[in-house]
Formats: sequence, structure tokens, C-alpha cells
Amino acid sequence: QVQLVESGGGLVQAGGSLRLSCAASGRTFSNYAVGWFRQAPGKEREFVAAITWTWNVISSYYADSVKGRFTISRDNAKNTVYLQMNSLKPEDTAVYYCAADRASRYYSPDEYNYWGRGTQVTVSS
Repeated sequence: QVQLVESGGGLVQAGGSLRLSCAASGRTFSNYAVGWFRQAPGKEREFVAAITWTWNVISSYYADSVKGRFTISRDNAKNTVYLQMNSLKPEDTAVYYCAADRASRYYSPDEYNYWGRGTQVTVSS
């Protein structure tokens, strides 16, 4: 079992930055994919970014809408994955969720069985 807790959300003006954290307990992230997803009111949950590591090979992936602005990273010692969000836009407003599992299709929420409760990000114009 993996328990995930997100933190770091808040209210920021357009152009600002936030760093989200996803802390895991219960087991390490080793060989798990960790994804960030977001869901705005009235919209489906969408892929934001993912980080995978298998046999010590680390790979990161981004949705086109956040590429160049968001960066996903991990801290093994803290068993935590981060999402650094820069140049935020009002359309980035959503509840952000982290998820973990042995996901091959890292971009699909259906691949993940472990989810946090989410953290609200609001970007004002």
C-alpha cells in the first residue's frame, strides 16, 4: 500500500510560481511511476506530468500545455516527488492530484491505483 499526500497549492497571480509536493508513505517510489494530474470544475481529470524510474533510468514526461513551464522531480531521501510550476496561467487553475503505481501508460489516470486527495491551485489574472 502507498499513501500519498499533496501539499503546496494556493492562490497565485498569473506569471507566478508554486511548487507542489507529493509525499509517499507505506513504501518507496522505487520502480513506480508517479504522475501529476489536474481537474478543473466541469472538466475531466487530465495528465500534467509524470516521472518514471526503472532499473535506475529516470524519465520525465509532460503534457504539451505545461511543457517548458513545469518541472517534475524527485527526492529519494524524502520519498517525495515535486512539481515546480512557473509562469502560471489562469487556465492552470485546478485541483492537482498525484498518483503512483506500476504504470506503463503514465499519462492515463486509469493506470494508477494510489491517489492523494489533491491540492487546490488557483491562478488569478
